[in-house]
Amino acid sequence: NIKNVPHGDVRTVRYFSNVTNSWRIMYVYTPADYDKNISKKYPVLYIIHGGGEDARGWVQQGRTDIILDNLAAEGKVVPMLVVSLDANISGFDNVEKEIMDNVVPFVEKKFRVDARADKRALAGLSLGGMYTLYVGIPHTDFFHYLGVFSSGWFAQNNSFMNLSKEREGNYDYMKANVDKINHNLKLFWISQGGKEDIAYQNCQIMNEKIKQFGIKYKYYESLSGGHTWPVW
Repeated sequence: NIKNVPHGDVRTVRYFSNVTNSWRIMYVYTPADYDKNISKKYPVLYIIHGGGEDARGWVQQGRTDIILDNLAAEGKVVPMLVVSLDANISGFDNVEKEIMDNVVPFVEKKFRVDARADKRALAGLSLGGMYTLYVGIPHTDFFHYLGVFSSGWFAQNNSFMNLSKEREGNYDYMKANVDKINHNLKLFWISQGGKEDIAYQNCQIMNEKIKQFGIKYKYYESLSGGHTWPVW
């Protein structure tokens, strides 16, 4: 709920992408003291929507600004920027390029952010969780926090966006880089909305796989809620 606390802003930002060769949009949440404390640099959470959604998801349905305003007022979070980006780009490789070559450099140039890996997080729900895995796992030296919500690689072969290839590629990388991943990641967070979550089985299989590799992660499962915004 909206409370009588200091409120941050959600800024509509346009930038040019050399991946899509077009102008694109992102929404950037800045905390309540951003414009007052002009010498302060902030950590950043880059967050990704699910399939069929766009950059508006985490802002409008996810109510990111309201949640963070309330938590910051209670002293439960460190004030941060949250970048809700549009991942509607064909191909995992292109999404990776968009995030690493366009979104992050633009944000770090335009906003007062702490550009250290310890101050960068990447997270997403459903399809955005897959993008988090694909982009974040090979770049744990760049993002020290990863959040995968109601997601996981498809357990069975699936032609959707060539996910079988991407899944096995990620697993091979994880298996070969256990020590690096465990050393770099301050938090690898995986969560789901109970057994009715449509991604439940895929996630359980993924969790078992990375557990066998020795990858450290934290898992949270709500008792109910499924594949829905109240869970995320």
